[in-house]
Amino acid sequence: MSLNLVSEQLLSANGLNHQDLFAILGQLAERRLDYGDLYFQSSYHESWVLEDSIIKDGSYNIDQGVGVRAVSGEKTGFAYADQISRLALEQSAQAARTIVRDSGDGKVRTLGAVEYSALYTSIDPLQSMSREEKLDILRRVDKAARAADKRVQEVSASLSGVYELILVAATDGTLAADVRPLVRLSVSVLVEDDGKRERGSSGGGGRFGYDYFLAAEDGEVRADAWAKEAVRMALVNLSAVAAPAGMLPVVLGAGWPGVLLHEAVGHGLEGDFNRRGTSVFSGHMGELVASELCTVVDDGTIANRRGSLAVDDEGDAGPIQRAD
Repeated sequence: MSLNLVSEQLLSANGLNHQDLFAILGQLAERRLDYGDLYFQSSYHESWVLEDSIIKDGSYNIDQGVGVRAVSGEKTGFAYADQISRLALEQSAQAARTIVRDSGDGKVRTLGAVEYSALYTSIDPLQSMSREEKLDILRRVDKAARAADKRVQEVSASLSGVYELILVAATDGTLAADVRPLVRLSVSVLVEDDGKRERGSSGGGGRFGYDYFLAAEDGEVRADAWAKEAVRMALVNLSAVAAPAGMLPVVLGAGWPGVLLHEAVGHGLEGDFNRRGTSVFSGHMGELVASELCTVVDDGTIANRRGSLAVDDEGDAGPIQRAD
């Protein structure tokens, strides 16, 4: 389903087809390369901002283009174009393959569609609601936050949506496509009590349409619940005291704290560092490298979550998106 939809919008609309991709990959393979691929992307993005109970800002932009990559040993050649056309592909392929002068056999494996399990729908969130309905979500958040407590002085809220299409074709025969919807609603409030001011924030999103924010969860509309949570956090901060200094245990919950884990150990787990033997984790596959009390799961296969991908940007799908 995604391959047909993406091929129609990224290829057919620009006078291209799968045979053209096969031919361009063949041009790459005329040099002695280990691997080469084509990456097509089209992204539509919109955002709205409310401040002081007024819609203050709105934006809409489109990004589109294609990248051509050629890999030979430790060397990578890359070229891109913001215009998707046969000529742009040919010129990019010629530029990318210049990292190698030796001739290749020009052979490319027949392109075959990558099979994967759908983790989200192919909905276009930007078209899932009218403009006024989108703005009403922000107004609803503003109203809910102000009604939650009389000490609320300021409310700011933002709503954003992305509709992204990608297609990958590679010399190893990979042909993969994905449609990636993504929406986000954020709310921030300022409360004041006896001259002291504090802020709180909340929000959420995922790979849905905008109606996700108006659906009920635990008996309450998500947009309303997040507005109240932002107010609750701000009120807690009014009476909060500074954390004690010194060496203390740190507990990381699931979700955003994963960013800390990424910075602490994530880079050391990247493929290039381990392949070259420069990582502290090199050569320890399958061995215990942390406390037995610590289990980390980086799962990009959870349905509808913003960090999940049915197909990654190299055309890989399925279990490869999960690391334990």
